[in-house]
Amino acid sequence: MELTTGAILRRITETPLSTAAHKLATIILDGIAWKDGYNGLERGTAAFTLAHLAGKMGVSRQHLTALLVELAASGLALVRWKPNGKYAPWLFRFGGREAAVAPPDVVSSPCDTSLSRESKNKTIFAGRIEIGAGTNVYRTPWADLIKAAKTSLACWNVDTQVIWERFLAFNRARGNAAVPAGFLLGFMRRWRTSPGAALKPNLLVVPKRSSTPEELELHRLIAAAPSKNWQFHAGDLRKRIGQVAYDSRVMNVAKKFGCPRFAAILAVHGLAVLADEIAK
Repeated sequence: MELTTGAILRRITETPLSTAAHKLATIILDGIAWKDGYNGLERGTAAFTLAHLAGKMGVSRQHLTALLVELAASGLALVRWKPNGKYAPWLFRFGGREAAVAPPDVVSSPCDTSLSRESKNKTIFAGRIEIGAGTNVYRTPWADLIKAAKTSLACWNVDTQVIWERFLAFNRARGNAAVPAGFLLGFMRRWRTSPGAALKPNLLVVPKRSSTPEELELHRLIAAAPSKNWQFHAGDLRKRIGQVAYDSRVMNVAKKFGCPRFAAILAVHGLAVLADEIAK
């Protein structure tokens, strides 16, 4: 199957399926990465937990499994696999895993009105970054992408310029003259995941302004949270404690620390990790 949104969408509409299976195929299509490295995925691959898919579909896990079997047996040849352990999301691909590596010239054309390409909630880092291109991020094309991406990462409250300078220093220390743009997104995703990060020069560090005990505690909880694929961990925690209890925890943390909702979500996840309610 050709790896373009339009080609897969046409195949979905042409394939005889139940209404629910058509909807599920469209949801999976909307989550497909069309640039290598987007969300850490290969091009043409989507990642979901079954709980997340069942929630988006509004069906039980048993019904969802039946729909996945229907898609796998259909002309769409949906396959799924879990290479990263028990708590990682499932990976999905239309057309079988043999299509995992597409020829470099098989890309979506500019005329492809792709839901995945144009969705405003997706930030795609494409191209290459020249490490010696200057230290003012606002004179580069990367400032807006950094600001958009960091809102859902652990570095949400770090200045865009600081992130840029740390990224340049990180690569200069390794002698990199130019790197793929996806490296910048990966660098941001790993922000503060290591307990000793603040002690290592030229690497990821925590913000310096943590003057009050409340700020220190908030940063400690956020650092303990699994910031990569945080949506899947949110789904796991909701499944364990219930939606009402989850929302209550987020609201209480936001009120206690006076922080934005996303910071409160990460802090709640950090608390859950420390309490062994979810795995990091």
